[in-house]
Amino acid sequence: MSSQQALALPSPAASNTVVINARCSLRIEAADRVIVVAGLPVHHYRAEDAVAAAYAMVFLVESGFARQTDVARAFARSVRTVRRYRGRYTQGGMAALGREEGWRRGRRRVSGKRLRSIEMLKSQGMSNRAIAHRLGVSEKAIRKLVGPSKSADSAQFAFAVMTTAAARPPPAAGVPSAKSTGDDVDRATPSAKDRAGDGDPISAPADDGEPVPMSLDHDASDRTFDRQLAHLGLLDDAAPLFREGASVPGAGVLLALPCLVESGLFRIGRKLYGEVGPAFYGLRTTLLTLLLMALLRIKRPEHLKERDPAAFGRLLGLDRAPEVKTLRRRLTRLAAHHCAEQLGAELARLRVDQRGHLMGFLYIDGHVRAYHGQRAIASKAYVARRHLAMPASTDYWVNDRSGDPLLVITGEVDAALTKALPRLLREVRDLVGERRVTIVFDRGGWSPKLFDTMIKDGFDLLTYRKGRCRHINERRFIRRHAELDGCRVDYLLHDQPVRFLKGKLRLRQVTRLCDTGHQTQVITSRCDLRDIEVAYRMFDRWRQENFFKYMREEFLLDALVDYQIEPEDPTRTIPNPERRALDKEIRAARTDLAKLEREYGAAAADNAEQRRSTMRGFKIAHGRLGKRLRTARARVARLFEQRRDVAKRIEVRDLNERAVVKLATERKHLTDIIKMVAYQAESNLVTLLRPHYARVDQEGRTLLHELFAAAGDIRVSDSELHITLAPLSSPHRTHAAHALCEMLDQTATIFPGSRLRIRFAVRPPTRIGLAFPGSPAECGIATAAAPVP
Repeated sequence: MSSQQALALPSPAASNTVVINARCSLRIEAADRVIVVAGLPVHHYRAEDAVAAAYAMVFLVESGFARQTDVARAFARSVRTVRRYRGRYTQGGMAALGREEGWRRGRRRVSGKRLRSIEMLKSQGMSNRAIAHRLGVSEKAIRKLVGPSKSADSAQFAFAVMTTAAARPPPAAGVPSAKSTGDDVDRATPSAKDRAGDGDPISAPADDGEPVPMSLDHDASDRTFDRQLAHLGLLDDAAPLFREGASVPGAGVLLALPCLVESGLFRIGRKLYGEVGPAFYGLRTTLLTLLLMALLRIKRPEHLKERDPAAFGRLLGLDRAPEVKTLRRRLTRLAAHHCAEQLGAELARLRVDQRGHLMGFLYIDGHVRAYHGQRAIASKAYVARRHLAMPASTDYWVNDRSGDPLLVITGEVDAALTKALPRLLREVRDLVGERRVTIVFDRGGWSPKLFDTMIKDGFDLLTYRKGRCRHINERRFIRRHAELDGCRVDYLLHDQPVRFLKGKLRLRQVTRLCDTGHQTQVITSRCDLRDIEVAYRMFDRWRQENFFKYMREEFLLDALVDYQIEPEDPTRTIPNPERRALDKEIRAARTDLAKLEREYGAAAADNAEQRRSTMRGFKIAHGRLGKRLRTARARVARLFEQRRDVAKRIEVRDLNERAVVKLATERKHLTDIIKMVAYQAESNLVTLLRPHYARVDQEGRTLLHELFAAAGDIRVSDSELHITLAPLSSPHRTHAAHALCEMLDQTATIFPGSRLRIRFAVRPPTRIGLAFPGSPAECGIATAAAPVP
């Protein structure tokens, strides 16, 4: 007997070989570099040739041989660098890859905010050394900007000279006066009195150095000088200047400003995005515009065409609101930073610090956004609302116990909830720290192996049971009563332990018996909770579904912000459509085979042995049925043999000869975060309304809609911005709005970008009728009844 030959295994990669992926590698030979694809050398260059190295990265990605992440790892570069090389090559070819390193020509080396801070300190007579110590930089850096120390009269920047020449001297108070409706300000930070809070839950935090823009204009309705400065590149964001007016439409939306400022969007956005370039409509104005649009139900940028730009601009402190094209350009600039995911994480971290008591239960679910455009999008998802699988993308939302959104993450293409949960749990762990939280999700995340991993990672789970299970006798159910979160609940429940993974995973099952006899099984790892609380928290997941419905109808969550596309990874694998079609044929063939087998078996059971006592006689009598049965079996066997040669998954590029693309996600993610912040502001206002409005659970948000759309009077003083709203549709609603204004007044909120403290008030409703003493109607009757002298 011959001995068995050794199995030919692939030899390990040499030490001088960097593996990029399964097909590509980078060979290093002294000072030479060779790109090898499928065993063939395709590119050779010297180590000191930076242009050739950049071209090698571009070549691998553009040809579809490797992904950006793999190339960046192999060449010890960041993904952003590889993306930058691709953009340069697309615009200018090889010559663009040879661009010299260093600061780009024409780009400002010092931000406008830092220049204004230095200019303000120099105007106060501070030396270069003192300014350097204040800003945390070297004295040499200050000297390069302003030169050697001089007297306060001569040590002014060109911008400060132009400001002094064009504008009058700034007032001593440093805030806009009532007559000028917002003149220049001479300080970059608000005073301690304006920054101090009173301990209110939504009071504004201490000032973190937000710059107060300067303005050359004196008329709030004519911002010609500021627009000219922005055109010359000397203005990063226009200062808000208000003018007094009566019955300004939509002035009620400014009631949400304390909650919007408390959300931290302006502060965190300024740290992440910095500046969006010299512009009249800068970062702060863009964010505030998008937030007010969401609260006023201006659902698309195109809907700004239906609004009076001058009236909407008065709410922003500008002469007019930005146009549609301007707003889209600002969104494009913000999306170019690719900071939406980090922005959402920072906002969620701040939300956890503010509402930590609501983070014991976190609800996770995916929201599918269907795509109806003309692009050949490779990603598909099952849309439950339409009961169809269609081109779509999936966003995963994390909501707290009260149903308010906490975090949104754009999911991977064709990723189910079971595949997305590990990433989501990592994000949740970064937010909540080491505390143990309970993750609530639906049957889409059912996976006992995943449950075991979650418990080991310090999470508890709460979900519905998937699949068939033993029916429980109705006599074993016990009626439970409790009052949870102010709601009276009454369930018929049965509690029992269950095991999975061959007894290795022990969980708890709480089953509810409905009035119709249907039994709903709930699986959890929480053994410390009462059975009725387990059922209540699980069924409370419908708050998240209601949230999705509200966001779709009120904030147009499913709408596309833009029609931009991004190149899809051509090596991404998807289920083979050919194999899926074969699976469908096999299911149909096996159904037909089972039907024929049942008929054949029924004929054998009904066979009269007196007439056909042998099997041969039975087969002859039922020859036609037997022939159909053999044909069906042969068809099933043939389909199985055909499916055996078809791969389960294939690469996307093998399915479509055209360039594989996907919808751009950055701008959509950014606008979803802004809508989420607007929803959170509404929730905070509803919480404040609760003690003063009896039907807040049924009509709280409807009342806010009316309040946001209400007209109001704007009055400007030296240090305050007074907003007086018109009375609402009924006296009890006006009373609730008055109580809300009093609570918001105590927050001492400063209008973003200014030093004006906002004060809110509501005009009392007009008393009409005999039910109100001293009303005009009563006075009229008394006058008519008085005797004539």
